[in-house]
Amino acid sequence: MVSEANVWEALGTVMDPEVPFSVVDLGLVYGVEVSPSGAVRVQLTLTTHGCPLVRRISDDAAGAIRRATGAADVQVEIVWDPPWNPGMAAPSVQQHFGWS
Repeated sequence: MVSEANVWEALGTVMDPEVPFSVVDLGLVYGVEVSPSGAVRVQLTLTTHGCPLVRRISDDAAGAIRRATGAADVQVEIVWDPPWNPGMAAPSVQQHFGWS
């Protein structure tokens, strides 16, 4: 059975290719929904609108979820509202970059 906790755990393994942190630690995951049938929907943002790695990051997220949960129906939606800002990142990430 697919659980929201399993999806979050899987997303925690998805690294941003440009920095040494996961999409979860960066605060890029805005929402996770798991339907009763086990379909997964994730709302994910990126640090900038022009990020050239949008496809790679969304594909990595979907793949990680499929591998970790066995979910066949995984949708990763890229959203821009609210706009990401450094305050959304985990404290360890903020400290690493001097954002705090």
